[in-house]
Amino acid sequence: MGIIGVPAGWPADEEAALAVQRELRKRLVLDEEGPAAGEGHVTGLDVAYDDGRDLVAAAAVVLDAATLEVVEEATAVGRVSFPYVPGLLAFREVPTVLAALASLTADPGLLVCDGYGVAHPRRFGLASHLGVLTGRPSIGVAKNPFTFSHDEPGPERGDFAPLLDGGEEVGRALRTRRGVKPVFVSAGHRISLAGACAHTLALAPRYRVPETTRRADALCRRALAEALAAERS
Repeated sequence: MGIIGVPAGWPADEEAALAVQRELRKRLVLDEEGPAAGEGHVTGLDVAYDDGRDLVAAAAVVLDAATLEVVEEATAVGRVSFPYVPGLLAFREVPTVLAALASLTADPGLLVCDGYGVAHPRRFGLASHLGVLTGRPSIGVAKNPFTFSHDEPGPERGDFAPLLDGGEEVGRALRTRRGVKPVFVSAGHRISLAGACAHTLALAPRYRVPETTRRADALCRRALAEALAAERS
């Protein structure tokens, strides 16, 4: 597997990245319901880093939404394309994630990102960024809370509490298993928040996190380990 370099013209500093983020955000679509949960394909996206060796591995795992069986999977390994800046993490990951997506032959359907969509200080997290660039509906399902306030959701599967920025609901803390801490769901692009939560529950019948995330997490870690082993040999 070759290693993807940083694309020509890629933002090199915070100011340039913020300018790109502002322009892309103008293309964000948040008035569509999106695909129905349990139908078509869903694709989990995740990345693993080795900052010491300046490598990032991305995985794209396509599942049948009805059965949660793997349809296809792909990986890509690239150079970390941007320094760590909170709120701009997409610029570290997007080139390699797009390369993994481009390797797929199956229709990815809905993109499910391990991160945030509009639950972002500038309403444009990774899920929104990838959704706009690909034109596909996308959602963010994060394992940890970001900067927004929320009450504790009820204890039962499907209970939720709004993620609030002032008085604005930007996402939901959603309980996917009884008595287990919630995940943090937000719409990315071309889907409603209710639709994003419905997909999250459909994708998490047994575990706290969606099956898309579980599969993509394992695959990107494996791809990174293989890339590191190849560099050492």
